[in-house]
Amino acid sequence: MRLVGDLMERGFHRIVIVDDGSGPSFAEIFESLRRHPQVTLLRHDVNRGKGEALKTGLFHLLQASDCAGAVTADADGQHLPEDIERVARRLAETDGATLVLGCRQFGAGVPLRSRFGNLVTAAAMRWIAGLALSDTQTGLRGIPRALALRLFETKTAGYEFELDMLVLARHAGFGIAEVPIATVYLDGNRSSHFNPLRDSMRIYFVLLRFTLVSLATALIDNSVFRLVLAITPSLPEAQLAARAAALSFQYPAARRAVFHSGEPHRRELPRFLSVAAAHALVSYAAIHWLTQTHGFALFPAKIAVESALFPLNFLLQRDWVFTSSRKPPR
Repeated sequence: MRLVGDLMERGFHRIVIVDDGSGPSFAEIFESLRRHPQVTLLRHDVNRGKGEALKTGLFHLLQASDCAGAVTADADGQHLPEDIERVARRLAETDGATLVLGCRQFGAGVPLRSRFGNLVTAAAMRWIAGLALSDTQTGLRGIPRALALRLFETKTAGYEFELDMLVLARHAGFGIAEVPIATVYLDGNRSSHFNPLRDSMRIYFVLLRFTLVSLATALIDNSVFRLVLAITPSLPEAQLAARAAALSFQYPAARRAVFHSGEPHRRELPRFLSVAAAHALVSYAAIHWLTQTHGFALFPAKIAVESALFPLNFLLQRDWVFTSSRKPPR
């Protein structure tokens, strides 16, 4: 209530509050807020998760044609009104193709679970999405309209939605700007509904989707490889059949579940197949070299080669195959 009052004093005239199934014991608070003409109150009958709450608020705001974007802020006192205003102003100054993040400083006085969680997530984000961000889990964000519209494509509903937003922004060609903000934790952040174990696992699942897709691809590849090899001793035939089966799974899985790509197939599929062809040639040559020159057994040689090529394959998909060819609309 204090935050809403401060925002109105600063001139914010379109404030959306989402009651994510808080229950009747909190009805008085929400009713008092709804009396302000600047405030729109939206309600979920049951708790659907932070991601769904953000989507509900964004959907309402985007109905207005003059809405160039939205600023999201947590309701637990972590985000100061002056920082919300700074993020809003920075968003208004951008070209409509930049996600603005209000980034906290994780020094002394920050709860251990918050420091550790951000450290691990930031490291994973650098690898998975190629993003070097100081605060990957901040709830204070300035989201341009074009990106907000794309967010409705995501299936995540909880805290992991905010990491999905970063991955989507990266691969859809949006810029990301960081604005330093105050780091506020009231009473050790006890008011937060973030469950360290449950919600961290959901967040890291977002970051590990490529690894899971790759492991499933490898399972298909190696299973078909062994099956064909049992029928015919031809290494090229076994390799070709295995790659064909594996790629028929990997392309749609990586395209939609990992990189959230909306690019046309005519652009991405040739790139994907060219990477796959180069991968197959290098893999075949390396396996042949290990088996013929160094006496490796065929299957262990294949496992070793495919494992060594995994990082390069990932980087090529991340930075060349599944990237946007168009600038986001302004």
